[in-house]
Amino acid sequence: MGFGTFQPDDNPKEGVTEAVLRALEAGYRHIDTAWNYGNGEAERGVGEALRKWNGKREEFFIVTKLANPHHKPTDVEAALELSLENLGLDYGKEVDTLK
Repeated sequence: MGFGTFQPDDNPKEGVTEAVLRALEAGYRHIDTAWNYGNGEAERGVGEALRKWNGKREEFFIVTKLANPHHKPTDVEAALELSLENLGLDYGKEVDTLK
């Protein structure tokens, strides 16, 4: 079961960071996010939570999504790199597309 980070509140990064930390404490290891959840703020919040949690990268299954504006083949690589940067990760395990 995954923990979603869609629209946590008016302050997406801090709201997501706190929610994901609580989810990690509860045993979640699958976290779902997307660039378009606050224009990258949710991804940055997930990244901050993972840094604060200080677990091993292999323990987590992070899913992000390629937003509609980034579906053109020429935009995909840059969009994925931006998401990885926002998340503070050097690789991802799954990327979905939003339609």
